Amino acid sequence: MSETTVAGLMAELAALENPKMRAVNEKHGDDHGVNLAKLRAVAKRLKTQQDLSRVLWATDDTAARLLALLICRPKEFKRDELDAMLRQSRAPKVHDWLVRYVVRNSPYAEELRSAWTADPDPAVASAGWALTGERVAKKPEGLDLPGLLDTIEAQMKNAPDRLQWAMNTCLAQIGIQHAGHRARAIDIGERLEVLKDYPTPPNCTSPFAPIWINEIVRRQGAA
Repeated sequence: MSETTVAGLMAELAALENPKMRAVNEKHGDDHGVNLAKLRAVAKRLKTQQDLSRVLWATDDTAARLLALLICRPKEFKRDELDAMLRQSRAPKVHDWLVRYVVRNSPYAEELRSAWTADPDPAVASAGWALTGERVAKKPEGLDLPGLLDTIEAQMKNAPDRLQWAMNTCLAQIGIQHAGHRARAIDIGERLEVLKDYPTPPNCTSPFAPIWINEIVRRQGAA
């Protein structure tokens, strides 16, 4: 990949910067002001380019890293490479896209899920819990659901925000997908009161686990 091409892409991303959007994003820890629809349009034009993806990631620029995640080949990353990338991902959107678009589609997803969930770094642990929540919903075989509830009950209340959110999502998925554990999941949510007062727009479901669980189960029953 030529330096001219990379420099041209960096200039293109810089030209897409919107100061107002950056100000909004920075409130959530994301240091970029690029409209994500426009970023996806750039990725669609470039198509899949693994070598370019690695070069863009190495710039340490948030918008460039988001673009890198859209044009990479998830199965070409090694386990240790993905682990290092996650630990470098401090912008929440980069962290989220790396887990959602790359790690979950990697052959190392389960190995990393297991390792990350117990990691002492709460940002890393949140990635493990995000993958666990997805597995609870889609492929729960082999998971110790009572054990997960024990850990959530003991740790979620005082967990840092990103980790707390991922654990809460896992709690809700257990309650939604597994009727035998629903009462306990709701009870844990009611007692811990995590995200109970989270501002929720009209027509959106609250992330407070008891409300979330009951609403989705109601919809499923009505379907």
